[in-house]
Amino acid sequence: MSWNYDPQNIFARILRGEIPNKTVAESAHTLVFHDIAPHAPVHVLAIPKGAYVNFDHFAAEAPEAEIIDFHRTVAKVIADLGLSGPEGYRAITNAGTSGMQEVPHYHLHILGGRVLGRLVEKA
Repeated sequence: MSWNYDPQNIFARILRGEIPNKTVAESAHTLVFHDIAPHAPVHVLAIPKGAYVNFDHFAAEAPEAEIIDFHRTVAKVIADLGLSGPEGYRAITNAGTSGMQEVPHYHLHILGGRVLGRLVEKA
């Protein structure tokens, strides 16, 4: 599979320091920051520092160290934000046109702090 990564996408520019963000956590391979248009009381985005278009690109091509770092950083952020208890959270990633992906850099939305309702309309 071939993915076309756009190095001028907003998340690549954030990673290069060209656009500011409100950082929640940062590790060797991961950046987590507040969404600028939150859809819940807690809404953060986790992005790998590598150039990956979507989840399957990341899962297929990222080195093991990046994959582990990303998931462990996300788990720590979920705990630090108080979302790991019974109230829970929602983790969403979008891919491509049908998935409504707006930025062509793999990112995981972590939302919580209220009941979020159903995700998909019935067919």
